[in-house]
Amino acid sequence: MASSYGLIEVSGVVAAVDSLDAMCKAAEVSLVTWERKLGGRLVTIIVEGSVSDVKAAVEAAENICRVNNHILAAKGVIAAPCEETRKLVALSAQRIQKK
Repeated sequence: MASSYGLIEVSGVVAAVDSLDAMCKAAEVSLVTWERKLGGRLVTIIVEGSVSDVKAAVEAAENICRVNNHILAAKGVIAAPCEETRKLVALSAQRIQKK
């Protein structure tokens, strides 16, 4: 099982898809879930993988945002998520799996 989460929050769906593509190409990570807020103006992407892969993926997303002038609102790496954090992410993931 993967041991860490990488999170990015960007402005817009296009930036989110562009960032996710860069993350998955740069490292061995997989999409866990995503959230849209403010009518899609803010999109949070959560990926999962090893700590080193997640760090590389978040860095790749940051770089692609800089290159393509996307607004990166926030980024983070949770190296060893606690059980409550895993539950919260799983709850979000269930939402997208129902569709």
